[in-house]
Formats: sequence, C-alpha cells, structure tokens
Amino acid sequence: MPEYSSLEDKLNSNGGVLSMMRSSSLGSVIFPGIPPEFTNWRDEQRAWKESVVLFEQSFHMTELHIKGADAKAFVSAFATNKFSDLTPMRAKQMVMVDSTGHLISDCIVFCEADEFLRVVGPPTASNWLQYNASKSKLNIEVSRNENMIVPRESRDVFRFQLQGPNALPLLQEIVEGTLPDIKFFHIGEFKIAGHTVRALRHGMAGRPGFEIYGPWDSQHAVRARVEEAGVAFDLRKAGSITYPTAAQESGWMPRPFPAIFQSPEMNSFREWLPAQSFEGVSSLGGSFVSDTIADYQVEPFELGYGPLVQFDHDFLGREALEKRGEKRRTKVTLEWNNDDVFRVMRQSIGNEGPRTKFIALPVPMYATFEYDQVLLNDTPIGISQWSCYSSNAGAVLSTALIDNEHAVMGQEVTLLWGEPDSQRRTVEVHEVVGIRAKIAPVPYFEKTIKKD
Repeated sequence: MPEYSSLEDKLNSNGGVLSMMRSSSLGSVIFPGIPPEFTNWRDEQRAWKESVVLFEQSFHMTELHIKGADAKAFVSAFATNKFSDLTPMRAKQMVMVDSTGHLISDCIVFCEADEFLRVVGPPTASNWLQYNASKSKLNIEVSRNENMIVPRESRDVFRFQLQGPNALPLLQEIVEGTLPDIKFFHIGEFKIAGHTVRALRHGMAGRPGFEIYGPWDSQHAVRARVEEAGVAFDLRKAGSITYPTAAQESGWMPRPFPAIFQSPEMNSFREWLPAQSFEGVSSLGGSFVSDTIADYQVEPFELGYGPLVQFDHDFLGREALEKRGEKRRTKVTLEWNNDDVFRVMRQSIGNEGPRTKFIALPVPMYATFEYDQVLLNDTPIGISQWSCYSSNAGAVLSTALIDNEHAVMGQEVTLLWGEPDSQRRTVEVHEVVGIRAKIAPVPYFEKTIKKD
C-alpha cells in the first residue's frame, strides 16, 4: 500500500478527490464501542417517539478543547453564526464555510467556562479548527480528544443522550435533589449516583431530551442508575445500526461533502492533513456522478442553516454568503415507495434477471458520502443523501436537496438506486434502477422540542 506524506500528496497521486473517493472501499457509517443492537433496531427506533431512548455518544465523536482568553474570538472567525453572546453553561451549533460560502462542517460548541470551549462533532470540524489554531496568534491553547474508532482505554468524558417523551420524567427520577430548569441549548449540572454530571438540553430525532456527560470514570455508575430506573419508563438503548437512523426523521443532514478539496486556498490545509485522516480515507458513492467537485458541495442556506448565518461579525466566507442571494435548492424528505423497495430487494438476491444493488436495512447507505440522483419525468432535479429506514414512518426515508421549483409536497419523483460503473470492491455488480419516492416535509414528523 503506498505511503503518502499528506492528504494533498494522496490526492495528487490518485487523480484528484473524485477519483480517490470513487475508488475507496470504505463503507458508510462506523459507530464503535457498542453492539449493532441492544434489543432490536425496530423497537429502539420507536423508543424515541413513544418512550425514551439512550444514544451512546462516548466513542464516535471527536472533541477539540479550546482554552484561553481568545477562545471565543478564535471560533467566531470561522463561524457563520455569532459567538459573542456565548456564555458559560450554554452551547451553540457552529456552522463553518470556506471562502466561497460552501459548507466545511458543523458541530456543537459547549461553553464550559469563560475560557474553555469544548467542540464536539465530526472530525471534519475539529480538523479544520485545529489546523487554523496552529497558525493563530491569538491567546489560545488547543488540545484534541480523539474519538475511539481506534480503541483505547479512556478519554476525557463519557457522553450519552436521553431522548423521547419519557426523557424528562426519567431524568427527574434519577437526579439527586431537584433537576434544575434547563432551557433549550443551555447546560445544567447535577448529580446522578453520587457523581456530578452536566447535561445539554436539546433534541435528536425531533424529540425532547438531554445530552449527559461527565468524567470518564463516572460512566458505569451513572449508566447503571439510568438503566435501573429506565425499566419503568420503557428505556431502550440504541445500538450502532440504530444510532445513524436518528437524524433521518429530524431532517438534519449529518454528512455533506466538505468544501476543502477544490480551492487553492486550501492547499496548506490539505498538506497539513494526514493521508489517513477522515477526509483522506472517505468514499464517495451513489448514482449521482459528476466530474465537477462543486456539484457535490452544499451551502448553509439550502441545509436550513439560514438562521445560523449572521452578518454582525467577520468570518471566513462572509462576503460570498452576502452575495449568494436566494438558495437554489430546498431540503426535503423523500419517502421511498415500499413496493419499489421490496422489488429492488427481491431482485438483489434472486436469480431472475440482472441483480440490483442490495438495500440493507435500516441503513441502505454504502459510502461515506452518498449522493443519489433524483429525477422528475427523467429530468434531474436534485440529489438524495442520507437515507435510513424508519419504523415510525414505515418506510425508507432520505434527506434530499431539490431544485426550488420542484420541491412540492406530495410530488412523486424517481430516485436512481445504484452506482454506475463502480470501482469499489465493496459494491457488487448490479444495474441502476429507479425507485419512486414522494416529497415530504423536513422534519418528517413535527418536532416536539420546546425551546423555552
């Protein structure tokens, strides 16, 4: 296997990013540290709608710790949303773009203290911020607490979420004393099983809930108390194949293509990134195939991040976003036709006629970044990205970006399923076929998160 000095070196040696990713055999989603199912993924999915679910987050998310008097000033220079009003015991979603206004990544920033920010999310976010911190002259110190995809004994904090209609009463049951009143995207501190923990109030899968975290060595006692009391509240723990389906019903697009591969301004960043970084080993798959990198990039407005683009401060990409004007695509949910899904599944495992691409449930995706072509009357009108089966919807759902004029609720479209002329050994020989889908809202179900 060739050795590369950096991501930039790997790109140059493999004919560019599209060629490199189109030949990568890396699959879709890796959520380490937990079994695929604790019970069964159907009931684990239903729990966030009907009772309460525990989402384990201790192992797969990267953390970047930014400390110092200029911590907020530093992140503000790369965030489309303002951070001047971020105070201790609060958190914000952070959206970052390149100089052309295309998305690099998003993440959650926890303000633990006046001079301590905890950045939590995908490695794309931490990589970009860590690189820029290495060049910054501001008064900051940055340390990285890596995810545990490569196993090790411990890390800084454990982290899990309780989501669903029974999340609040369960938490009230297990907290020692009175649960503090925690407003939306605020952080509270309290004790469980004698251990001090913190909780961010927010929602995943469109349900109300809390993200609880604390010292790594406290996790076993805290989890044991949660699970013991959770029996009465019909608590389900989500396995590693259930976890990635949680974003589907809420309409969050977890893995857009990062805008770091095209601009010459990003050369030094790509030279800084290791060849074996997340960006360097990722795969690109699906029926949408283009030779133009820009066709895979996305903008914050079309992802629904318009309220998080605030022009009251200077940030990278501000000028481009100010000139952008109206979004050209609308984010929607696609509800796949069950008859077509079952037909494709039967044809993928049978011996009658050419085989189709297998649809794995509950996560059909088979690439890191998956882009499927969406047609209306044989005319391309958009791309479909994140897809999962939802027991609550009784269908496969995907999150798509559709040209504005065609983003009509109830409109039937065709999603092209499969990967034409695939170069990846993990993808079986198959023919690309159409699956009917109906345009539905984002989020698919009305959110029940109370934002007071």
